[in-house]
Amino acid sequence: MQIVITDGYTLNPGDQSWEAFDHLGEVVYYDRTPISETIERCRNATVIITNKTPITTEVINAANNLKLIAVTATGFNIIDIATAKKRGIPVCNVPDYGTHSVAQHAFALLLEITNHVGTNVASVQAGDWFRSPDWCYTKHPVMELKNKTIGIIGLGKIGKQMATIATAFGMDVIYSRGKKALKSWREVPLHQLFMEADFISVHCPLTAENNAFINKELLDLMKPSAYLINTSRGQLITEKDLVVALQKGILAGAALDVLSTEPPLAGNPLIGLPNCIITPHNAWISFEARSRMMQVTLENVTAALNGKSMNVVNA
Repeated sequence: MQIVITDGYTLNPGDQSWEAFDHLGEVVYYDRTPISETIERCRNATVIITNKTPITTEVINAANNLKLIAVTATGFNIIDIATAKKRGIPVCNVPDYGTHSVAQHAFALLLEITNHVGTNVASVQAGDWFRSPDWCYTKHPVMELKNKTIGIIGLGKIGKQMATIATAFGMDVIYSRGKKALKSWREVPLHQLFMEADFISVHCPLTAENNAFINKELLDLMKPSAYLINTSRGQLITEKDLVVALQKGILAGAALDVLSTEPPLAGNPLIGLPNCIITPHNAWISFEARSRMMQVTLENVTAALNGKSMNVVNA
């Protein structure tokens, strides 16, 4: 039995171990797999473990021995779910592994927007404080979060964690799409959320129905002082509309951990905009979150090989 790990480097750049998988079968490991080589590398696989390598209809149909596709992520839109189901191949994911890490990163982006820590640190390192006529200064105005309104799109586990952090900062929480946990959190229609919120944080999965749903129509509703934060999926935003909105000052700024194409293409107009900060899709990447992901993936594969179902998304 062959277990093919198509792109293990991001999950394990050297601080984790795949050793436990060796007890389950022959492990064929790749740091990365070009799309052009996926079919050949997976042809003899009984189990495919993938993070971001697309497992398409062609890959699935070429793998005659395939019994399981394990995604080392919560999102599974890179898998042709319909083909896998048609062939009776379960697809399993790793839910909940990054709840705290992703919410922490989303709030770190929010704090960078309000406190400009990175900009001020860079200013001090550049010698600006030596030359300052005053004992303190800030490169940009600092904003207090108390009584500001955060709008959360997708009040699942990560969204609720984000709302909990915001509540601790004294913020008012409104949300769309989800079930509230605290009475003080207020559900509103999506268009109202875009109109009211000082900060909008996106925490919903990508589906066929919501692809590119954050578009000109919704962005035009935002306050010119408001900010958009996305640590979910880049494809949820119509990027060309966001570029125009940022350039025109329709909203104050955006903080993104995800883009519609990753890595981004050279010349992506969002990169370099003065009111848009971008991190390289690493909200999930804490050691602790990756350790949980590795463990749950091992449990998913072990269960499947023993004829049991665990975290199957296409049952």
